[in-house]
Amino acid sequence: MRILIAEDDLTSRTVLGAVLKKLGHEVVETVNGEDAWTIMEKPDAPRLIILDWMMPVMDGFEVLSRVRAVPSSQPPYIIMLTARGEKLDIIAGLDAGADDYLAKPFDTGELRARVDVGRRMIEMQERLALQVQELLKAGEQIKILQGIIPICSFCKNIRDDQGYWNQVEAYVSRYSEAKFSHSICPDCMKKHYPEFIK
Repeated sequence: MRILIAEDDLTSRTVLGAVLKKLGHEVVETVNGEDAWTIMEKPDAPRLIILDWMMPVMDGFEVLSRVRAVPSSQPPYIIMLTARGEKLDIIAGLDAGADDYLAKPFDTGELRARVDVGRRMIEMQERLALQVQELLKAGEQIKILQGIIPICSFCKNIRDDQGYWNQVEAYVSRYSEAKFSHSICPDCMKKHYPEFIK
């Protein structure tokens, strides 16, 4: 998985990047919030972000608010990583739109577990987005007959919206997914083929 790290401290960024690479992730590193936002604006932006709170140029809260302001069916998973580990800070970070919060100095096992949670959430979003697309596609293919349908009392032809008369089979086929199989009902069998009735 591609993970964006936005961290201005060289030591923290180096350790974080090394741990994530060792776990098999592709890492994109930035040193301030503005660079992180520039990357997040791209169509191929990483789906998981580890975002420092206090950074130069643009802080993590500003990046977070900009990312969350962009409507998306598959928003990125954002882990706030910061030295500010008080309960009020954690609440503020989560209220601002972070999906998770990790205090420095971080434990590598906890980091791995939280990144795994993010990965699972992203994979679930992707599956749901795919199912939504399949449902939309199926919905486009479904044609529903509804409303009042004008039908001739004698020949049973149906008048369409353009005023043309159509056989029932042609009309229903055009406005639904129904398939027809022809047969003869018992009454018509007696009327038209009495010689075959015993």
